[in-house]
Amino acid sequence: MSNIERGTASLWTRGMMAVLVAQFLSAMADNALLFGALALLRSEHYADWVTPVLQEFFVGAYIILAPFAGPFADALPKGRVMLISNGLKLAGSLAMCIGLNPFVAYGVVGIGAAAYSPAKYGILSELVTAEQLVKANGLIEASTIAAILVGVIAGGFLADWSISGALIVVTACYGAAAVANLLIPRLPPAHPLDSVSLSNVLKEFGHAVQALVRNPEVRFSMTGTSLFWGTGSTLRLILIAWVPIALGNVTNSLPAELNGMTAIGIVVGAALAGKLITLDKADRALPAGVLIGLAVCLLAGTTSLPVALVVMVIIGACGGFFVVPLNALVQERGHATIGAGHSVAVQNLAEYSSMLVMIGLYSLAVRAGMPITTLVAIFGGLLSMAMGALWIYRWRGERCRA
Repeated sequence: MSNIERGTASLWTRGMMAVLVAQFLSAMADNALLFGALALLRSEHYADWVTPVLQEFFVGAYIILAPFAGPFADALPKGRVMLISNGLKLAGSLAMCIGLNPFVAYGVVGIGAAAYSPAKYGILSELVTAEQLVKANGLIEASTIAAILVGVIAGGFLADWSISGALIVVTACYGAAAVANLLIPRLPPAHPLDSVSLSNVLKEFGHAVQALVRNPEVRFSMTGTSLFWGTGSTLRLILIAWVPIALGNVTNSLPAELNGMTAIGIVVGAALAGKLITLDKADRALPAGVLIGLAVCLLAGTTSLPVALVVMVIIGACGGFFVVPLNALVQERGHATIGAGHSVAVQNLAEYSSMLVMIGLYSLAVRAGMPITTLVAIFGGLLSMAMGALWIYRWRGERCRA
């Protein structure tokens, strides 16, 4: 489809619909699988501090494959990249179903997810115009968060019912996502590789990292999205440990429900961001980032389930409002500079490195015996200060350019 055709076409094309459906099914399975895998570890009596390590296997795949995921996404039609990636997720989930090592199996799912991410975001700038990109991002984020909502709640309830049943359902969802990928139009590769040698791939990735880090707009927005996703992945694990202590509930379903409330909030926040914030005003989202940390601090002293549900919605709404404009800014600047797939791969390196560090610190804190309520309060306070520092950095940068 030409740029002129894309400029006059509706946002709701067949390709966009296929991407949204595939993303929903794949993300739903990702989130349900996490709760099924965590329940599997508990059933096999692993130590509490090992629980975050499972997530490290998933996150580690993103970091290791960061130099290769972007070139892979840009060198092939992105719909086919998404199909291959969902095939890997399907293989990892099936491996867990048949009793193979859960850490290795979850790592295979992580490999598929690492390859999938640059393609799912990179394809947006090929399907829609720059003017539609924030709205398209809002749709993909809304689809993702709706999938998280369904996935975490279904994963928690299914794990309480049957761990093996939960894993079978997840495997079927990955298969359905792969079928949806077949409906995405075959678009031409955006940035074919000049060579497939390892040295050239690493060299290209190094140049991509340098190009994006030198761009102040991209540097600012990647820092913000990295803080957000590192926070989200860690908070999800924190909730699993916090719920039994603060609310006296030991089921898999209640932490899933709390994560689901966050997902509802993110959908609301993402929708508001799509309506109220444009790319040139992305810094208006920064106050919402500070509020995320303050809301987490409030959660630390909560012992009431209704209050916890409300706080999680607030955290989600602030998060959605914060991350959507910054995500769109990275994609728009990256697509214009080095290609969308390369740009998203570099973004993934930053975001998943943040996750790896935050989850690792959380695991160490658990192993050291830190009380979970104290850990939540410290986590929220540090997050709020980090978001505030980003806001000040942005404000000073704007003043210098004025």
